[in-house]
Amino acid sequence: MQHHSLRDRVYAVRAPSATELSAHLRSPGRRLSNPPGCQAAADSLQFGSARVWNAQKDDDVVNLSLLDFDLRLRHTFTISRNSQDVAPVLVAVLEHDGLVGYGECSPSGFYNESRETARAALAELEPWLIEQDPVPFRALLAEAAERLGENRAALCALDLAVHDLAGKRLGVPLHTLFGLRAAPIPPTTYTIGLGSIDEMTAKLRERPDHPVYKIKLGAGAAEDDLAIIAALRRETDAPFRVDANCGWEPEQTIEISKELKRLGVEFIEQPLAPERLEEMEEVYWKSAIPIIADENSRVPGDVPRLAGRFHGFNIKLVKCGGLAPAMRMIELGRALNMKLMIGCMIESSNCCTAAAHLGSLVDYLDLDGPLLIENDPFTGMRVDQGRIELPEGPGLGVELNP
Repeated sequence: MQHHSLRDRVYAVRAPSATELSAHLRSPGRRLSNPPGCQAAADSLQFGSARVWNAQKDDDVVNLSLLDFDLRLRHTFTISRNSQDVAPVLVAVLEHDGLVGYGECSPSGFYNESRETARAALAELEPWLIEQDPVPFRALLAEAAERLGENRAALCALDLAVHDLAGKRLGVPLHTLFGLRAAPIPPTTYTIGLGSIDEMTAKLRERPDHPVYKIKLGAGAAEDDLAIIAALRRETDAPFRVDANCGWEPEQTIEISKELKRLGVEFIEQPLAPERLEEMEEVYWKSAIPIIADENSRVPGDVPRLAGRFHGFNIKLVKCGGLAPAMRMIELGRALNMKLMIGCMIESSNCCTAAAHLGSLVDYLDLDGPLLIENDPFTGMRVDQGRIELPEGPGLGVELNP
């Protein structure tokens, strides 16, 4: 496996243990370019399912390190267009003045992004970043957004790490930094990926007391999707939300919505492909239940076009570029009197915890990423039968697991 540093240098090193790396990253004043157990010249190291690329450490500047993690799913996760067993994510580690901030992105090929493109974008940004003052963090992120352009996954990882640093510098949790309360926030859905009816039923039975479920549909005929919902309805009285992931047609959506309403489905997420936005006007008016945008709601500039075509939209930090653009999307959505949801890709407790801090501002949460994976590299928010409890620590409140 080839190892790349931020400066595209390659070294063969002995990998430190996860405990060594975790302790090192949390220890102020150490040189990230020479973690414990590594050769003095090493810039790149690997441990378990993670790799890390390190910039030179200097407390007087912003220091950036990048970690790769491969998140293993408890079950193969299938939606209408693909399946995955492992989700590659990139974690940005920022150090400044003895403080460490963590940010994450789980890039999606649907938006022509990958872990490699995110890493390359942040590596290119690093010479500029080390000269910046992170204290005025909004100004830093505004210029970083301009420099990163369409690399929104990279911006997300940076945005979260910068906000984590800001909260830690002030000694307050992220929601306090934004002037928000920790509670109450909506419960998170638990997602049942596509499969046979027996497979999907078995997944639901693993979480029998969850207050609300998201059901993935859209891979087959309308009668197949209805058969799935009818079978799952026999297992629980909890509300359902369905996500077609662009797999339906306009007339199909309108017709199926009537039966879905009878089966206790609250709303349909993204029934049509995003390029068919104009066709959503008829669906919007004729559907028996609300329609929520996902693939059509990537960035703040998308929001005005959603009004009159969707009843609400899903905000994902990795799609829009982090917390700062997510807040702008929330403000725009409320101005248009639309329903709001914050969702996630397959992500760890880093990104999902960051998103949960904004939970008091939205109507729905879909932040079950940590529940779907078996090797979460972070400890953060707790989920008890769908109820999210935010960590009490400053910043995001997440910790890198040993």
